[in-house]
Amino acid sequence: MSSAEWVRYVETTIEVAGDPLDLSARLAEAGPHGEFVVYEKDGHWSYAGGVLADITLDRDGARLGGVRTARLPWSDQPLRQVRDLLAMVPVRGWRAYGTAAFELSYAKHGDRAHVDDQPLLHLVVPQSEVRISSGRAHVRSTNPDTLTALVGLLTSPVEDRPRDAVALDVRQVGRDEYRATVAAAVRDIADARLQKVILSRIVRVDGEIDLTGTYVLGRRENNPARSFLLRLGGLEAAGFSPEIVVSVTEDGAVVSQPLAGTRALTADAATNSRLRGELLSDEKEIYEHAISVKVGNDELLTVCEPDSVGVHNLMTLEERGSVQHIASRVTGTLSAGHDAWDAFAAVFPAVTASGVSKEAAYEAIRGYETERRGLYSGAVLTVDESGAMDAALVLRTVYRQHGRTWLRAGAGIVGQSQPDREFEETCEKLDSVARFLVAAVVKAEVHA
Repeated sequence: MSSAEWVRYVETTIEVAGDPLDLSARLAEAGPHGEFVVYEKDGHWSYAGGVLADITLDRDGARLGGVRTARLPWSDQPLRQVRDLLAMVPVRGWRAYGTAAFELSYAKHGDRAHVDDQPLLHLVVPQSEVRISSGRAHVRSTNPDTLTALVGLLTSPVEDRPRDAVALDVRQVGRDEYRATVAAAVRDIADARLQKVILSRIVRVDGEIDLTGTYVLGRRENNPARSFLLRLGGLEAAGFSPEIVVSVTEDGAVVSQPLAGTRALTADAATNSRLRGELLSDEKEIYEHAISVKVGNDELLTVCEPDSVGVHNLMTLEERGSVQHIASRVTGTLSAGHDAWDAFAAVFPAVTASGVSKEAAYEAIRGYETERRGLYSGAVLTVDESGAMDAALVLRTVYRQHGRTWLRAGAGIVGQSQPDREFEETCEKLDSVARFLVAAVVKAEVHA
């Protein structure tokens, strides 16, 4: 590729005084791009706006569009095709942002028997990008005028408007159906068909919701591992991810973070302490967590140096919005010949959102759930030219597509599960979002 074919960003770094959450929301709400991804990781906020290069994977293969076009037919290693297409993007120092659907789980090794014509993975290298950290913003765009507009949004005062929640009662819908599903899954486990499965339920949201407002309010009231706000390919979502699927540094350090075992997190410290003790002494919750960590460990062994794989911070407590979880970290170092995409393929989907064994859990999910998962329990991810990757597990999220808005949450079902408790667990998780939905402001029509 000649130097004339490379697309270059114009760039600047500025000081910013505002809250990065508010600034990121302003870029999403008032910025010059109709499609965008906002992604928060460890105190660093990124806004990716517009589409410079577009990579999609579906049952027909992988495609690159935008500044360069290419098409690769379906193969038995589709994620490597995505990697190969990203390598064709004529931009130095690119970062891609996007989504992976849960159904990628079924097809990541080449089997298309259980996927439809919906996208399995969608990544964009943005036309414009803003990265905010420690009071500074690095801004870049392929268009100088757009760069100026973004700088203006970052440096002008942010309006502090009220964002009032319209709470949704998630306990009034779906109880009987979900309890029956849990009971059936427990019977499957008793018959030794599988050890654990995460089964979810959907709660419809009526009325118009301000997703950006919901993101701002929900983020203030949650303490997620990652958060995101996106409008991409007709899908919108605002989420507060409790855990990562996988994170890979450019030098090959790999981390996954299984969270399994849940109790409510309330406003009362004494109640939280009691629930914490109950959680850490509950045989069912400990078993559910232990088998999840074992799977995570075994998965990293397939792509990492064996002596590098280990479990750290075993069974600590993580507070995530309306719930507290048992958490562990599984880490390793990529072995020769493996990259971030291999690590992602090894662990996706998160065991804490699928089950044990995964193949048996997939079958149960397809049998018991009434519709495809799509982004729910999939991933929102960033991928860098350097080889780094960060993939957030998509839970605690509000979704909007084709005029429909909904929430979705599940619980880990094992042999000791009780239907009433599992239903309540889904409610506790849903509350991380359901309590912070912000109604859209309907503008009055002006008649002549």
